Amino acid sequence: MVLLFALTALVPGDPAKTLLGPQASPELAKRFITEMGLDQPLHIRLWRFFGAVLTGNLGVDVISGKPVVQLVASVLPYTVILTFSAIGLSVLIGVPLGIHAATHRGSASDTILAFISVAFIAVPSFVIAIFLLLIFAIWLDWLPVLGTSRSGEFLDEARRMILPTLALAAGWIGFIARLVRSSMLEVLGEPYIRTARAYGLPERMITYKYALKNACIPTIAILGLGIGRLLGGAVLVEIVFARPGLGRLVYEAVSERNFPVVQGAVLVVVVLFVVVNLIVDLSYSAIDPRIRRSPGQGAGA
Repeated sequence: MVLLFALTALVPGDPAKTLLGPQASPELAKRFITEMGLDQPLHIRLWRFFGAVLTGNLGVDVISGKPVVQLVASVLPYTVILTFSAIGLSVLIGVPLGIHAATHRGSASDTILAFISVAFIAVPSFVIAIFLLLIFAIWLDWLPVLGTSRSGEFLDEARRMILPTLALAAGWIGFIARLVRSSMLEVLGEPYIRTARAYGLPERMITYKYALKNACIPTIAILGLGIGRLLGGAVLVEIVFARPGLGRLVYEAVSERNFPVVQGAVLVVVVLFVVVNLIVDLSYSAIDPRIRRSPGQGAGA
């Protein structure tokens, strides 16, 4: 919260001139600065910011006069749905690709998947978004171009979600595929896997029942960080596809020097990121029972 406050305080430009325009009178600009509390010393403003947040008050939008909580609540579902759709698609495609690459190590398909994965990781999400928009929405005219469904129909909204989800998930598909491949190769070399093969168990059972479970632990660990990265990537994706969301809200608020909205929206993103990482950490024990043991119990065992 201190860093967030400091960054908004260091943003260059005069908020009064940005919001009121260059023709605003000095008296009006002074009154606006006073109403925003920008005439107060930094430590007073920081203290008020902490006090307001701790009481659940994220401030008021200086343009519309609406509470920031209301603005954030109106766009938060769009960003959350887009982010978790991208995570789900990344896992759905990346994990099978990683398993295939690990079980076919050194083959032509492994080499091709490695090239595609690295390419997806290297290209920014907004570049992929622009290419998807040009190809599937403009040239081929297969999918809607911009915005969200006005009719509220589920199928129409789902079609409008395809391109943003693909743009946001592409890099993580490649990243998860490489991570699963690396983890699977490490697990497949463990003694218990060699023992299972010695007993004549089917290779498919060894791969999916024994190896995959332990190989997925590093992937789950990285998904918590992935939520934060995807929330950040959603900013540009929402702008490219003209979708409402936290990213677009923050971008417009920064452009307008609307500091209460910037602080409130970013704080909500940080809290969401922390909660998701906590859930991911707690999920480890459900996958690997060894994590539930204390260090003393593990040593005794």
